[in-house]
Amino acid sequence: MNNPLFDTMFAPHLGKETPFLHLPEGGVITHDAFLRRAAQLAHALVGLGVRTGDRVAVQVGKCPDMLALYAACAQMGAIFLPLNTAYTATEVTYFVSDSGAALLVGDPARADELRAVADGVGAAFATLSAGGGSLSDAADTQAETFETVARNVDDLAAFLYTSGTTGRSKGAMLTQKNLISNAVTLTDLWQFTRDDVLLHALPIFHTHGLFVATNVMLIAGGAMVFMPKLDVDQLIEWMPKATTMMGVPTFYTRLLDDARFDRDLTANMRLFISGSAPLLADTHVLFEQRTGHRILERYGMTETNMNTSNPYEGERRAGTVGLPLPDVELRVADAQGNELPRGETGVVEVRGDNVFAGYWNMPEKTAEELRENGFFITGDLGVQDAEGYVTIVGRGKDLIISGGYNIYPKELELILDAQKGVLESAVVGIPHEDLGEVPLAVLVPEAGAQIDLEAVKTAMAEAVARFKQPREYRIVEALPRNTMGKVQKVALRAEYGA
Repeated sequence: MNNPLFDTMFAPHLGKETPFLHLPEGGVITHDAFLRRAAQLAHALVGLGVRTGDRVAVQVGKCPDMLALYAACAQMGAIFLPLNTAYTATEVTYFVSDSGAALLVGDPARADELRAVADGVGAAFATLSAGGGSLSDAADTQAETFETVARNVDDLAAFLYTSGTTGRSKGAMLTQKNLISNAVTLTDLWQFTRDDVLLHALPIFHTHGLFVATNVMLIAGGAMVFMPKLDVDQLIEWMPKATTMMGVPTFYTRLLDDARFDRDLTANMRLFISGSAPLLADTHVLFEQRTGHRILERYGMTETNMNTSNPYEGERRAGTVGLPLPDVELRVADAQGNELPRGETGVVEVRGDNVFAGYWNMPEKTAEELRENGFFITGDLGVQDAEGYVTIVGRGKDLIISGGYNIYPKELELILDAQKGVLESAVVGIPHEDLGEVPLAVLVPEAGAQIDLEAVKTAMAEAVARFKQPREYRIVEALPRNTMGKVQKVALRAEYGA
């Protein structure tokens, strides 16, 4: 193949006037129209100085042009770097600087703020929006064909940043092979075809919405109802016209809260898939009782895309994340990497073409988490039963997953510890009915000092995205510790979990 990623995902749809994106506000974008737009954007990127191998950082709201920008990067061999739209300018500065991005594409509403970020790190800047903008306007006048740049399967296709336990985010380097192998496997495993219509309400700055949902639909040749965000009314309106849906647990709990969501509404649906956070057993039961459908739960990571899945045909076991994918090796190991017998709890490790190439500019961190034999140490604690079903029983590194987004306490603790009057802090996840869990901050004041919580909250709001910010704050005299002096976060979760 000339360019495996583009030739596998996109090129087969050139010239096809079949529906690709159904827009809730009205209108349909065909596969061919989408690819013609991607070619125009590729020309516009070249016009801004972007070259093969350059990183293109993108922080814009979900829209067709953002998705087409992903296709444009694939066709011209640039590395796509999507960023959460909630990230602050401080966070974006780090990502653009660390990645060495040649271009930052931002939302027009934040143009001045993001242009300053780009200028500060020596990157070019452009805006993009569904209704036009500098990059969009430049693309409008370009040719609708673009000569695909030759690449190979081991070339980098995307960066996704994942929060670091030390407070420094890590850029996971994903190759063409990583993206292609996972998409092909999932399309086959979940039996997607060109007849499928996927309800797509996920963000596309995240592996779930971009590299699972979108890539699978590109491989299958089906269509997506391309919703800007989770909107229960829109989901209910479009569900009779759709066949499948991918979401995080919050999608399903909110649907169950609506009386219109019932067996008749879901009669045309063949598959509901959930991931990015654990799905409560009660949700599984209520969903099946209400609709007759059993949700298919799976397990993945930024660094690996998908690792396991409950079967499409066969028993979908609530509380488990199913079986290893056909082309993914999974083992449960001890701290030294020795595989444990079935039924014993240890750290989940995976190996396969889906596993990333390492962390950008972090060879030491890569060596810590990616073994020489190719196994990636996920940091998740799990157990595999005799039949191969995997259950995630805990998470190493104190990871908090809120509404499907990863939050690393250490990143927040570094900010909290720097605030006036704060001696030390600890951040833990506490249960939340809608989001699964949310962060709670426990603060210890310096001797004789008073902590101004409003000032602390303001500093946090300026430093990190809203979804990361603690929902609750508690001030205590001291943090619980064990005999070795380590903070006992288990005790904090037990005390404040209610």
